[in-house]
Amino acid sequence: MLEAQGLVRDARVLDLYAGTGALGLEALSRGAAHATFVESARGALVALRANVAALRVASRVIVVEAAVERADAKLAAGAPFDLVLVDPPYADVAGPAKRAVEQLVAAGRLASDGLLVLEHASRDAAPPLALLTHVRTRVYGDTTLAFYEMDSPPGRIALP
Repeated sequence: MLEAQGLVRDARVLDLYAGTGALGLEALSRGAAHATFVESARGALVALRANVAALRVASRVIVVEAAVERADAKLAAGAPFDLVLVDPPYADVAGPAKRAVEQLVAAGRLASDGLLVLEHASRDAAPPLALLTHVRTRVYGDTTLAFYEMDSPPGRIALP
């Protein structure tokens, strides 16, 4: 869906709560220029690094081994990101994940014309995020994707 909208090609992608890296690696396979992955779980990091090696994309990847809540300083060099993919544990969406995302956005890690995609449980509403406007939602059974853009400065109109 993002590729069809021209949002992936040559993008700098940030994959938060990366797990095995499926989202960011998919973006790379569809033409993203670079992906930064943030993950703290040992098992997931082993799988993520193995996937990066198997796909031979190490030159286009940075793996940040840290909790998302403590990763901001390590992301400065790669920022701003054109596309931020956020797939936190559903129980954390309205609490720790929301705060971490808001901190990263406030620090300038999302490009002014970038897009943030947050995965959450369909039974829950998409959380409001400071500095971001919720522009659309896609529901896939128990999973929902909420799409956010930077708040519109004067003269800029956010598209639905």
